[in-house]
Amino acid sequence: MLHEPAAKQEKDPASAWKARLGIRLFWLYCAIYAGFVALAVFAAETLKTPVLAGVNLAIIFGVALILFALILGIIYNHVCTRKEDEMNHEDTHP
Repeated sequence: MLHEPAAKQEKDPASAWKARLGIRLFWLYCAIYAGFVALAVFAAETLKTPVLAGVNLAIIFGVALILFALILGIIYNHVCTRKEDEMNHEDTHP
């Protein structure tokens, strides 16, 4: 007995576009994360600075990175869904 998907899987016309967008967003996040790491390596004293209610910049920056990743994921999902709908509409209405 084969374990196959219950629904037939068709080719996703937007998959290449989604992959390119995902890679771009990944590199954007990497650049911002590299900035955080560079601050930690070259300006560690700066990250010790209390910023908000006694919480230092390192914690604020770290939480901001996590929130930024979440926001990027939401943006990616929204943009990709729109693009899929657009491309599927083009396929059904030539």
